[in-house]
Amino acid sequence: MKRLGILLSGRGSNFEAIARNVRDGRVPAEIAVVISNRPEALGLARAKEMNLQTRCIPSKGKEREAFDREVVAVLKEFRVDLVCLTGFMRILSPAFVREFPRRILNVHPALLPAFPGENAQRQALEYGVKFSGCTVHLVDEGVDTGPIVCQAVVPVEDNDTEQTLAARILKEEHRIYSEAICLLLEDKLQFDGRRVLRK
Repeated sequence: MKRLGILLSGRGSNFEAIARNVRDGRVPAEIAVVISNRPEALGLARAKEMNLQTRCIPSKGKEREAFDREVVAVLKEFRVDLVCLTGFMRILSPAFVREFPRRILNVHPALLPAFPGENAQRQALEYGVKFSGCTVHLVDEGVDTGPIVCQAVVPVEDNDTEQTLAARILKEEHRIYSEAICLLLEDKLQFDGRRVLRK
């Protein structure tokens, strides 16, 4: 059974969606450990309620590389096969990324490469796009620049706010994140430069 390591900083709704799919047998894996850099993270509390292994590794006041070494050590301790970032509000160091080549997934609430970084929904509304969505991508050493595994399109309505658009995008995030995990774990992907193709 493949082992997932979940990294989160907040409420962890994508983590909960993955956990439900693992429980129901729709994701062929087990959650080995849930790690948060914030002790108050709601996702960490939910993981404890689910009787999952959890670790809190506070990031405040630590050098990025030093913090990342601590996280990598825990992921290796739990023999993690795939690292899933679910609202983890940290940029990973190159050294972290090199420890798990093509084995770190992240979800972003926009159709990358459009609107990377923070406040993606606000960026989409301000730009006036008619469609937005979400992207699950492999993590590389840039910010939201890794190869794209899955995307889902969400129409932007004329009366949308950041909150209403974010809520509709989040539903799609919950769906395609587990899809991307399955594709990776079941070795159904092949790589052609930046392009991620289904076998």
